[in-house]
Amino acid sequence: MFESFLTWIYDIVWSKPLVYGLLLTGIIFSLMMRFFQVRHFKEMIRLMFHGEKSPTGISSFQAIALSLAGRVGTGNIVGVSTAIFIGGPGAVFWMWATAFLGASSAFIESTLGQIYKREEKGQYRGGPAFYIESGIKGKMGKIYGLIFAVVTVVSVGLLLPGVQSNAIASSMKNAFNIQPWIIAIALAIILGLIIFGGIKWIANAATAIVPFMAIAYILMAVIIIFLNIEQVPALFALIFKSAFGLQAAFGGIFGAMIEIGVKRGLYSNEAGQGTGPHAAAAAEVSHPAKQGLVQAFSVYVDTLFVCTATALIILLSGTYNVSSNNGETTDKSNLIKDNGIFVEMSNGDKDYSGTAMYAQAGIDKAFQGGSYHFDPAFSGIGSYFIACALFFFAFTTILAYYYIAETNISYLTRKRSKNFSFFWINVTRIVLIVATIYGAVKTADIAWMMGDLGVGMMAWLNIIAIWILHKPAINALKDYEQQKKQLGSGKMAIYKPDPKKLPQATFWLHDYPKRLKEEENIKS
Repeated sequence: MFESFLTWIYDIVWSKPLVYGLLLTGIIFSLMMRFFQVRHFKEMIRLMFHGEKSPTGISSFQAIALSLAGRVGTGNIVGVSTAIFIGGPGAVFWMWATAFLGASSAFIESTLGQIYKREEKGQYRGGPAFYIESGIKGKMGKIYGLIFAVVTVVSVGLLLPGVQSNAIASSMKNAFNIQPWIIAIALAIILGLIIFGGIKWIANAATAIVPFMAIAYILMAVIIIFLNIEQVPALFALIFKSAFGLQAAFGGIFGAMIEIGVKRGLYSNEAGQGTGPHAAAAAEVSHPAKQGLVQAFSVYVDTLFVCTATALIILLSGTYNVSSNNGETTDKSNLIKDNGIFVEMSNGDKDYSGTAMYAQAGIDKAFQGGSYHFDPAFSGIGSYFIACALFFFAFTTILAYYYIAETNISYLTRKRSKNFSFFWINVTRIVLIVATIYGAVKTADIAWMMGDLGVGMMAWLNIIAIWILHKPAINALKDYEQQKKQLGSGKMAIYKPDPKKLPQATFWLHDYPKRLKEEENIKS
């Protein structure tokens, strides 16, 4: 009964309006900002390594690392392989399109996170709940912000951690034969040591792990591509032809291809979902548009780099299939829709690491020059590499989930005593650790659907919010461009909002000018 109800809600949340609404939002915002994601590509990279830092805020690089910790997760392996399995190679193009257009949504939401951020208890706090309440005036803004905060805490604190830990446990058992309960204990200990240390510890862990794991994964893909370089042009041609239904074998699944590409693209890069602004708001910058540009670049890193690496590994190996035995095209969405994403092992067990075995076979077979028969029992270097990659990918995602949950708990309890807030933050820590343990030792079919449901609900709430509140973010980009043009290179652009238009941007109207004046007095 509960599963049927959950499926009904899931179908409503992940209906066509959300899928195509995400694409339409990206297109319109890109046009409004004159495709800034192309014009400012060089500036994005420069700002990523040229950020400010303070005792209150983290650097731009730490913020993007924390954001990437949430973006780069099982979706980069699970999402890509599932998208190809259901929608064929053309789904990869729609993941790219979601990332390119989604960069504009990521800019809007992250810039809003910076504009409306607050300094609380020695830390910057911000995110959709904060800018919804500040930007949408009156009782409606408060209710809307409250709803988003509650949905987010439930999603990232309870529903999603188990999906990540299950992927870790499944891949580790397959590669190294380590029992799930051992992985669960290890994850709980490491996770507890980091999250009880606060945002600085989380940011430092993400800064150390994320660049390493992303570079290592992309390097593996580059090696594989180099070994099979003669096949790459044909693969890109296959992706583009399939994306528009020009390939006969995939023409019958055109609609499913777009939907699964957008859905898994969002699951992976989270552009517009509302998770990125939490990390963006924690950064120390002199202008909100700076962090908006940096966060937009993180979408590229996630989908255009890491997801493309996974896609090419799978396509090079040929370990995908969208046809039935008689050659007729079949829509495979129903095969995994209600029962989670799994690969059935030779002993009958279901691997809920989200087609991790699928990608393992992809790496091994790509190294061997490709093979067009998928064998779930195939094992070699790929099983070890994917297990390690999934550990880093998924673990840092859990860290990012905790930070997002803590930020929203802080929002919900900000008007109560410090002890009251601290109590609920500790409760959130314990719940998240328990959810992580449970996911590692249990195979929960519904968990995957509930995780997707959480992502979808957050996306709906945030997309509506950024449509209502997008103007300050676009104006911030224009202001930054004008200042850069007037000041020239090497000069720092400083954000000075109009108090009549943005009275709720209290940090930039009061706190930041005060700090600048204090710094000037010290220098003089």
